[in-house]
Amino acid sequence: METRDVEAPPRLRRPSSLRPAASLLAALMALLLAGCDSHEEELPPDMTPTVTVQPPVRQQVTDWDEFTGRVVPTERVELRARVSGYLDTIAFTDGQIVRRGDLLFRIDRRPFEAAVTEAEARLTAARSQVTLSEREFARATNLLQYRAGSEANLEQRTQALEAARAAVVQADASLQRARLDLEFTEIRAPQAGRIGRHLVSPGNLVSGGEASNATLLAVIVTMDPIDVSFDIDQAAALRYARLAERGGRPSSRDMANPVQLALADETGFPHTGRVVFVDNEADAGTGTIRLRARFANPRDLLLPGVFARIRLVASAPYQALLLPEAAIATDQSRRIVYVLAPGDMLEMRPVELGPLHDGMRVIRTGLKGDEEIVVTGLTRARAGQVVAPRRAAAPDPQPEARR
Repeated sequence: METRDVEAPPRLRRPSSLRPAASLLAALMALLLAGCDSHEEELPPDMTPTVTVQPPVRQQVTDWDEFTGRVVPTERVELRARVSGYLDTIAFTDGQIVRRGDLLFRIDRRPFEAAVTEAEARLTAARSQVTLSEREFARATNLLQYRAGSEANLEQRTQALEAARAAVVQADASLQRARLDLEFTEIRAPQAGRIGRHLVSPGNLVSGGEASNATLLAVIVTMDPIDVSFDIDQAAALRYARLAERGGRPSSRDMANPVQLALADETGFPHTGRVVFVDNEADAGTGTIRLRARFANPRDLLLPGVFARIRLVASAPYQALLLPEAAIATDQSRRIVYVLAPGDMLEMRPVELGPLHDGMRVIRTGLKGDEEIVVTGLTRARAGQVVAPRRAAAPDPQPEARR
């Protein structure tokens, strides 16, 4: 009998194309399990991590508090006309620097020149009347001496002379007022500074007189020196007062304490000024106290209205320990540094931080100053771990104002 091979049913056959995929999957699973087993060990047991250590920087520093201020002109003058009339001339270019006494505007002078001429004529007439009254008074006096005139006539001549003299004083005052009005047709700069744009063009009627009714012509602001206005909170004000009582920092009311300023595009605080004003009361709404500091501004970098960062001296000079920011780590809510202990073992040391000075952080408490602090390699540093220290010299920080 002839025998034949019986083929397996199609559903029982395993395709050969699935075998490589299964092998690849098994290899990936093996690698994943191997990675999980070795994840906790980042370094081989025989490798000691290398860190860089350096001593803290011991330096005399002064604390500064930082505030936000706004540049304001030392003086600001609104130019208004004192007399009414038609504007005739503008004698400046918008935005230019003007000096005290420079001619800026001129009002049509002709009506005021006519008023001066009229006042001079009235004064001449009044003086002529005085001369006539003096002669009549002398004649009445002589007639009374020879009993040819009456006392009533003399009294009338005396009164007429006094009235004539009073008319001269009145006419002279009117003439002075007319001359002042003529002088007021020229509006001159009351102080040096930078003038803004003109607000009235020639040919327009200008109203003079009281400030509420007078026409605003332009505004002049002083540019050099210039002030910066800023507010300090109650806590800072009380701290400064306590420091002044203890002699650690003079009060800004009694001494022009130094301040430093930086604009938005500047690093550090390159501008130095002095406190010139402390308000006599706190703002009822915010509880802050307004201060003003004055700065030299020869290049007009400080423009009125712009904002700037202000640093106000907050302590007397003192010796402090400083570390780079990279040397300070965080352990939950504490700030810590790693100190190199005997046997090249790391010790975790909690510290209290102070302000930044020259790019480095003041350490208030936690260090004595003779330790070696880990400044690089903190990601591999652990308390109680033996490391291979690489020693570096303490840096020489550069003042921020010079950077």
